[in-house]
Amino acid sequence: MRLVKFNQDRRNGEGFLEGNELFLSGEWRDGAADDAPFLLAGMDRESLARARGAARVRIPRAEVRLALPLDPRAKVICVGLNYRDHVAEARDHVEEAPANAPAQPALFTREMDSLVGPEDALICPKVSASFDYEGELAVVIGRPTRHVSREEAAACIGGYSCFMDGSVREYQQHSVSAGKNFWRSGSMGPSIVTADDVPLIGQAALSTRVNGETVQSASIDMMIFDIASIISYCSRWTVLNPGDVIATGSPAGVGAARKPPLWLKPGDRVEVEITDVGLLENPVEQER
Repeated sequence: MRLVKFNQDRRNGEGFLEGNELFLSGEWRDGAADDAPFLLAGMDRESLARARGAARVRIPRAEVRLALPLDPRAKVICVGLNYRDHVAEARDHVEEAPANAPAQPALFTREMDSLVGPEDALICPKVSASFDYEGELAVVIGRPTRHVSREEAAACIGGYSCFMDGSVREYQQHSVSAGKNFWRSGSMGPSIVTADDVPLIGQAALSTRVNGETVQSASIDMMIFDIASIISYCSRWTVLNPGDVIATGSPAGVGAARKPPLWLKPGDRVEVEITDVGLLENPVEQER
């Protein structure tokens, strides 16, 4: 199943994306989808099956605008330096980068207003030109999770999505929180694909493209800390709730490591594609 939030005129809904059609779950709601709950993201498989069976309203895909597939209350946890090739390239452009692969996952969080949906523009900040791309796999938690072992973690996965962890490198040098949380600098989507639809996620290929040119390419199984290890680690220090998201890190090829650097600029288009998960596309605009 592919779970989505969407806008239509001055109302919003959530539902199931199947080809070129959506099936509305529940009723339409007033207002923008970004401010609305995303109930489907927190449901277990049986509840999703019942919701899909009850969804009768068909909507052509072209008649809605897909929104950020997140509940406003969700945590967004990100893993840094989780591919060995990215650790190696980071030594050249990040002063605090470790000499070797980290012994534990390096974590930071993202605020909700730092992210946009799959059909919205990423925003180049006024204060810096060092706006960088990082394509990642996002893991969506499917059940309340606390102090789980690595072996138990797989059962806690609800689904997956594509994630663009946009970074303002100049600010990241002195503040990871600032550099990773510029307004509307990252994105996620276009949907959440339930975990049972991607049973071999480790074999999935991740690629990032800027204006059609591939700039990052890796297999998910190249991560230093696999998905189960990350979930287990995070569950030690916080309660992971259904709908919470963990972005699992980016491979080599980021703009800051290129000579000359490849910074995002107005008019660019960024794509993050993951096998069987989806294609996330966003234009880039200048902050007004």
